[in-house]
Amino acid sequence: MREVRLLDLGFVSALRSQTIYHGVAESVSAGGQDTISLLSPGDPYVCVGMHQELEKEVDLDYCRDMGLPVYRRRVGGGAVYLDRDQLFYHIMFHKDHAPRDITEVYNRFLKAPVEAYRALGIEAFHRPVNDLQVDNRKIGGTGAATMGDCVVVVGSLILDFNYEAMSRLLKVPDEKFRDKVYKSMSEYLTTVKRELGSVPPRDEVKEVLISKFKETLDVELVRGELSPEELQIIEGLDGYFVSDEWLNKVKRRHPGFRKVKISEGVHVVESTHKSPGGLIRASSSLKDDVISEVVLTGDFFIYPDVVGEIEEALAGVKADETAIADAIGNIYSSSAVQSPGVTPADFAKAIIG
Repeated sequence: MREVRLLDLGFVSALRSQTIYHGVAESVSAGGQDTISLLSPGDPYVCVGMHQELEKEVDLDYCRDMGLPVYRRRVGGGAVYLDRDQLFYHIMFHKDHAPRDITEVYNRFLKAPVEAYRALGIEAFHRPVNDLQVDNRKIGGTGAATMGDCVVVVGSLILDFNYEAMSRLLKVPDEKFRDKVYKSMSEYLTTVKRELGSVPPRDEVKEVLISKFKETLDVELVRGELSPEELQIIEGLDGYFVSDEWLNKVKRRHPGFRKVKISEGVHVVESTHKSPGGLIRASSSLKDDVISEVVLTGDFFIYPDVVGEIEEALAGVKADETAIADAIGNIYSSSAVQSPGVTPADFAKAIIG
């Protein structure tokens, strides 16, 4: 039976709850042992997805007032409130030991959390692409990414949840809309506590999850520790993850405009498109109906991360939906891109508006 390292790290700092798995992924990519880590942040924080624009998605003033740090992960998806009431699992396998198809990645690696919930008495199931649900309520969101030659799957068992904080930290048009967000989350996002009436001892929950990873992946989990080399990588990431360069990695060049005429034939256009796989925001500079520059953001997932390549390839392309979709489709073909619920045509719709 193949051995996989288990890192049972307990409570760590908010920052380390992100940088640890990113650092381990670098190690696995370079030939280190496949690893599953379990941990929880000691303090609450906010985490935004790889392709989200910070100021567009998160109420930064509220986060500052509440002392909530904000970090960006190298995994897609949306902004989320994270705290000690969530038991994180991070799965980091070399690409040679994981399915190539992203749907199969989720199918394989999400069996364990589903079976763990069931063992605790919650009839959870995996709803493709990457949700865990019970009845019609979400009880776990997950994400995946490729980091070098490492396939990373992240998620959490939601023991309890602060609905108020989550609804408050999001950037929304007005308070009436915020009330709707809170009501919707309260109805459609559930927790272990809500389903069972109380939360079982954390160690019990953890052992159940560990046993289900062993069973579903057919591996031997061997407890281990972070190596000195990994700790060095993680320490470097600690600084990078709080840098302005990383936090504002995704930033629109022309905020606040829908369509603005700069001069004759020159326009700046901002638009959004809601695809089945997530929201796509596009900010484009056009000259004589030809794209000179485009920035794509949103809460979608794309594997591998070729957003930068797409933006570069669209420079010089006619601002026509078919031409844009064809240009993006070429990148999809050459890089074997997978983006569940998002197609080149969806990106084109976002750009054209």
